[in-house]
Amino acid sequence: MPHHPHTSTLQNVARGVLGSFMVLAGTSHLTFARREFQAQVPDFVPGDKDTTVLASGVVEIGLGLALLLLKGKNRRRMGLGLAAFYAAVFPGNVHQYTHRISAFGLDTDAKRLARLFFQPVLMGAALYSTGALQSSKIGNSKA
Repeated sequence: MPHHPHTSTLQNVARGVLGSFMVLAGTSHLTFARREFQAQVPDFVPGDKDTTVLASGVVEIGLGLALLLLKGKNRRRMGLGLAAFYAAVFPGNVHQYTHRISAFGLDTDAKRLARLFFQPVLMGAALYSTGALQSSKIGNSKA
């Protein structure tokens, strides 16, 4: 498969939406949804839940801005990093489901279960929108 240094208009739009979503989500960690995010932090995560939520909010804002601003191989790496981040926070979604925690409008077991299947969609969107899926090699050094 040939190396594609540029992303399509659809990928650019998807990346803009995803990057904006990440900045908003990160901001909500720091402000209006802070308590709801604290409820999602699994008990096995060390330290204070509020500190975890604040730190993850800062990380999400950074990931969102990077998603919006990076280009070339750095953009593709960002896609891989964001997909890994989505995988890393997945236990919080599982925790919400298994502990029947109502937050973010997920107030039934069916809604919380459906949320679990959305995480792979986010991971795919991160990889698709950054062109990471187009690369013949993940570590390809060409821009």
